Amino acid sequence: MSREFPIGLTPPDWLVRNLRPQRAPVNRAAAARAGVAFALPLAVGLACGQPSYGALASMGALSGVISDTADAYRMRIFNIAVPQFFGAIGVTIGAAVHGHGWTTVATVTVVALVSGMISSIGAVASVTGLLLLLNCVIGAGLPLPGPWWLAPLLMAGGGLLVLALALLAWPLRSGVPERSAVAGTYRTVADQLAASGTDDYDRLRLAVTRSLNESYDLVLARRAFHHGRSPDLVRLLAQLNAVTPVVEAAPAAHQRAEPLPAAIPAAVHLLADAVESGRTEPLELRLPAPADETGRAVDHALRHAARVVTDRSPDPHALDDRLGRPAALRVRAARATRNVLLSAASWRYGTRLALCIGIGQVLVSTVDVPRSYWVALTITFVMKPDYGSVFSRALLRALGTVAGLVVAATVLTLVPRGWWDVPVLMVLGVLIPALTPRGYGYQTAAITPVILLLSDILNHQGTGLIVPRLVDSLIGCGIALVAGYLLWPESWHARVGDRLADAVADTAGYVELAFGDAAEPAARARSRRRLYRDLSSIRTEFQRALTEPPPNGRRAAAWMPLVVAVERIVDATTAARVRVRQGAAEPSAAEITSIARQLRELSEGLRETDVLFAVPTDLTGPAGSVLEPVRQEVAAARAIASPH
Repeated sequence: MSREFPIGLTPPDWLVRNLRPQRAPVNRAAAARAGVAFALPLAVGLACGQPSYGALASMGALSGVISDTADAYRMRIFNIAVPQFFGAIGVTIGAAVHGHGWTTVATVTVVALVSGMISSIGAVASVTGLLLLLNCVIGAGLPLPGPWWLAPLLMAGGGLLVLALALLAWPLRSGVPERSAVAGTYRTVADQLAASGTDDYDRLRLAVTRSLNESYDLVLARRAFHHGRSPDLVRLLAQLNAVTPVVEAAPAAHQRAEPLPAAIPAAVHLLADAVESGRTEPLELRLPAPADETGRAVDHALRHAARVVTDRSPDPHALDDRLGRPAALRVRAARATRNVLLSAASWRYGTRLALCIGIGQVLVSTVDVPRSYWVALTITFVMKPDYGSVFSRALLRALGTVAGLVVAATVLTLVPRGWWDVPVLMVLGVLIPALTPRGYGYQTAAITPVILLLSDILNHQGTGLIVPRLVDSLIGCGIALVAGYLLWPESWHARVGDRLADAVADTAGYVELAFGDAAEPAARARSRRRLYRDLSSIRTEFQRALTEPPPNGRRAAAWMPLVVAVERIVDATTAARVRVRQGAAEPSAAEITSIARQLRELSEGLRETDVLFAVPTDLTGPAGSVLEPVRQEVAAARAIASPH
């Protein structure tokens, strides 16, 4: 029987959000790869009489497991190999300055600056910067065995072992992850259509946005490796584009506030099965006769999708990438380098990380505390900006470390050193991919005993590692909280205010584009997709802010309804465009201009304050206009931006 907390003991919402485990499926293949990648190098090292060499390779495997996040095989090469290369550079630099006093402090601090700036480029660059700094810290803090080149070679080899295991099924499953992703998008769209007119619609619309983002990223990233147009990729991209009209029709169906006939989502599920199986035989969709403009839009979109899904060879010249094909790798690298060097945000984050690492290195070099690389290692993990709130990560890092140390103490006390380490490391390795989706605290609890066990193989300190590592972790969390969070004014402001203002301004542009005569359908689709992607990212940032204590958590909770309101404006605009395409009267230029002006005024108002403020609304238009729902949503958004 559940019991309520006494009134005075009820935990605050931000703490509950931090501690609540996330629901996520376990990637069993990744878990199996992690277990083998951790245990195999150690077993080889023991067999050769060099357990320390095996421990180094297993430590490198940890880097590979952290990087093993891509579904597509070609992207796995990029996601794992590039970070391993920079990780090898990091451990080489760290080992070169090991034991050199202030030279070590200065070198690791400079590497932290570079790592922080690299991390601002994107997801792969973030992991690359993480491993560059982590391995540098390990090299500078641990005496590594063998000549200078051996440790980088062994650690990179351990990471590449993870890559080799990940690519074993490539000959048999080439293209399967991409097909599965596109089919999954169709199924998510089917669920959204089934929820039309219900309270579940908004939640499933967000799921559709995430699924579309992931599918386009997979397919377009794979195409970036091809100079020409692969027939399989052309077909996948055509199938992904074909679901766009169905997604655009969904808001119009939802506006009717009535559930769609069950045959419609069933038809989309049938299309998903055809995508996943690669079926090319014509599909016979049993759809109800459309009764109005919205029904005609849904019917037309589904029949078009059925033709595209079963088309053996779509015309590549008539194919639009919607989000645009990625530029050549050379062009993207030059663009990223320029952005890193010229971006104020890049320098700001690099400086924050370098300051924290520098303080940590000075502290362990001058004060009588357990001398360990663990302080800088803790700071590195906590300060990753794309991994969540610094505050929540510091809290979860401390709690996860305590849990991980309990496991490590048990292992170091009860398990004899030697061959028994191999099965133990395999079990602990499996837990990392299994627990990582649950949350950062769970990931920390899984990684901590692995690193401590491998460190013990290198240093032979046994349970003497436990208390110093706990002290080091708490020191690192404290430095990150004070020097990386509390002392920076931006930590105490709504950090996504400008991004939300940009999204509102872009929404005004989308309203104009949706009904402009000169706009191509592909341009409208690209604009809408980018808007939804940006809003999804903004929502994620606000949800991260909700895990922080007041005032950030309270501000995020106050602003979140405005994010939802902007999403509803985009939905209403899309629905209006669908109705016009099916024969409804075009709105006048004056109506479009009035709505766009109101949105731009709201955008400018959001840039000028961190708190909600009163915004006057003046939205009128002809009765029966397709833009009437849009006007209502804009009025609601401006009403939200008023004090209550």
